[in-house]
Amino acid sequence: MELIHPPRRPNILYIVADDQAPFDLKIYNPDSELDTPVIAQLAAEGMVIDGAHQMGAWCCGVCTPSRHMIMSGRTLWHVPDKPKLGRNPIALNPLHVPPDLADHTMAAVFNAAGYDTMRTCKKGNSYAAANAKFTVVHDAVKRGATDESGSAWHAKQVLNYLDQRKNSDDQDPFLIYFGFSHPHDTRDGKPELLAKYGAVDHREKSSLPPANPNQPKLPRNYLPKHPFNNTDMKVRDEVNVSGVWTNRDERTIRNELGREFACSENIDIQIGAVLEKLRQMGELENTYIFYTSDHGMAIGRHGLQGKQNLYEHTFRVPYVVKGPGIKPGSRAVGNIYHLDALATLCELAGIESPATSEGISFKKVLEGKQNTVRDILYGAYCGGAKPGIRCVKKGDWKLIRYESAEEGVRETQLFNLAENPDELLAAHHHPNVIALTGYTPTSHQVNLSSDPNYADKLHEMEQILLDEMRNHFDPYRFSGQPDDALDTTDTSNPPVGDSVPANKHNRDRLAK
Repeated sequence: MELIHPPRRPNILYIVADDQAPFDLKIYNPDSELDTPVIAQLAAEGMVIDGAHQMGAWCCGVCTPSRHMIMSGRTLWHVPDKPKLGRNPIALNPLHVPPDLADHTMAAVFNAAGYDTMRTCKKGNSYAAANAKFTVVHDAVKRGATDESGSAWHAKQVLNYLDQRKNSDDQDPFLIYFGFSHPHDTRDGKPELLAKYGAVDHREKSSLPPANPNQPKLPRNYLPKHPFNNTDMKVRDEVNVSGVWTNRDERTIRNELGREFACSENIDIQIGAVLEKLRQMGELENTYIFYTSDHGMAIGRHGLQGKQNLYEHTFRVPYVVKGPGIKPGSRAVGNIYHLDALATLCELAGIESPATSEGISFKKVLEGKQNTVRDILYGAYCGGAKPGIRCVKKGDWKLIRYESAEEGVRETQLFNLAENPDELLAAHHHPNVIALTGYTPTSHQVNLSSDPNYADKLHEMEQILLDEMRNHFDPYRFSGQPDDALDTTDTSNPPVGDSVPANKHNRDRLAK
C-alpha cells in the first residue's frame, strides 16, 4: 500500500525594511532610478499590493507602534508602548491592551503550532516582549557601509540559520522574520553603490554635498519647505538627520536619495542571497515570501524629511507577496494595514488566529478572490503636538487634518487621489519648484478643501474621519468635533477587542 503523506505546511519569510517609501521602487513608480531586481522578480512571480498602509503612531519613532501592530495584529491605540513611556495614553488600560498580549503575538502563536521561529532585525523601537518569543534571535543595529556593519550582517544570520537547519535535517516548517536596519539613516551605503547613485556619505553640516548628475531626480512632490507647521516640525527627523539637518535644497535631497537608494539596493542583494539558499535547499516553492517596510518616508517630498506625517509616501508601505497559490504578476488594491499580517500568516499556515487579533486576513486577496478587505482607511500621528494629524481615505478621496492646540495650528487638506496621486499643493505650482522637478501640475492638482465645489465631499469625509476616530478608540478630538473622546482613566466600559466575542465582532465590523 502506498503511503499518503500529509501536505507540507508552508514556510514563511517575512522581510521588513526600515524606512522605505513605496515610491522608491519601480513596481510603484516606474520613473524611479532605484534598481531592485530581486524585489522586481518577487513581484513578477507574486502579487503587488497597491493599498498597503501603516496605521500611524502616537510617538515620533513611528517604527515602534508599526512593529507592535505587525507582531500583535492589533490596532494603533490597542498596542502597548515601550515600558513606562506612556505615549499611548490608553496603553496601560487592560481593557484596551491585554497585559498578556505578548503571549499571543506572532512568534508565540507559531511556536505553539509547531513552527521553528527565527528573527534578525535592528534593536530598539520594537516590541521587545514579542521579539523575545522567537526561538532564535539575532538583533543588532547595522547601518554601516561594510558587510559586517550593514545589511549583509542580517542576511548572514538567516543564512547561518538555514545552514543549521540543513545540517540537522530539521523538517519543521519555519517562520523567519528577516528585518534590516537600513535604509533608515544614517544611510552609510557601500562605496560602489553610493558611486552608482552619485552620492556621498555627507557629514559636514556647514557645507552642501557635491552635485552629481547620477543622483536620483527630485520627486514630483518635492518642496523646499513644507507650507505650514504640521504639528511636529522640530522632531529629530526634520532637523537633525546627519547629512540633511534642516536643508531641503536640491543638492542635499538628491544626495540623500542617492544614499537611500544605495542602501536599498544592498538590501535587495541580501534578499537575493537568502532566496538562492532557499532554492538550493528545495524550500523556495513552499515558502511564502513577504516584502514590506515598517512605514514610508519623505526625503524631500512635501518639503519633509522624515516619517512623521500622513502623506501617501509615508502612510503607505511597499507590499509584495510570493508563494503557493498566488498568481504571478498579479496586483490588488488590498486596503490592508500592517496589523492584518498576523491573521493572514495564520490562515496561510492553517493556524487559528489569536483571539486578541483585530486584523483581517487578506488571504482571499492573495488568491485573487477579492480586491480589498476594507473600504475605509484611518491614519493617525500625534508624536508632537496634540491632537496632531489624522487622515481618512475612501475610494479616490483622502482627508488630512492638522491641529496643535498649543500653537494654534488648524489645517485641512482634501485630495482626489485619482487626479492628484502625489497630493500636490499650491506650492508645487510655483515656477521655481516646477523648474526643479520638471513637472507642471494641472489645475486640479491642489488641496481642494477650500474649493466650494467640494464642500459636500469635505463634509462627508469629515464625518467619516470622526466615525473612524470613534471606531478606533482615538483618545483625542479636533476642534469642531463632538467632545466625546475616550476617558483614558475610565476602565468601566470595555472596548471592542477586550474579549474573544468582542474581537470577532471587531474583525467582522472592520471587514464590512
